[in-house]
Amino acid sequence: MTKVMNTTVAAVMAATLTTSALAQEMMNDLEIAHTAYTAGNLDIRYAHLALALSDNPDVIEFAETMIRDHTAVNDESVALITRLKVTPQDNSLSQALVGGAAQKREELRRLSGKTFDCAYAANELGYHQVVNQTVEGSFIPNVTVPELKVLLADALVTFKVHEGHAGHMVKALKCGM
Repeated sequence: MTKVMNTTVAAVMAATLTTSALAQEMMNDLEIAHTAYTAGNLDIRYAHLALALSDNPDVIEFAETMIRDHTAVNDESVALITRLKVTPQDNSLSQALVGGAAQKREELRRLSGKTFDCAYAANELGYHQVVNQTVEGSFIPNVTVPELKVLLADALVTFKVHEGHAGHMVKALKCGM
């Protein structure tokens, strides 16, 4: 169990450094919108994996919350881009997130029981920390479209709750102990 936690922590730290470096590149609003939407979709995919692999009621409830909340934010994003008649732009940060998430899902698929639950919970904690830091420190300050800025700020409130919930889940599962 400790090995899984150490691997997860190392992966999250690497992702944080990579994400922070990529987010520092000047991104336009359409790239930011694409990246935010992509991050939400990736978390939805993690949640579906948790629903398929976990028997823990707390993990299942958390995964259902991720699907509900991230789908709602992504639906708002689609409505905004439709209303503005723009097309989000793929970019290096979105691509890095997709690549990292595919690798993490493969790692998670090989786990079961408490080992899976702990790895999923730790990944969710780290993922939300990285995404929240990026949204708060890079995206919101650099967005020029007021409606997108509001959408990101509102979503950040929800995602910080997710981060706290994931942290409590890691403690409750007694991961690494």
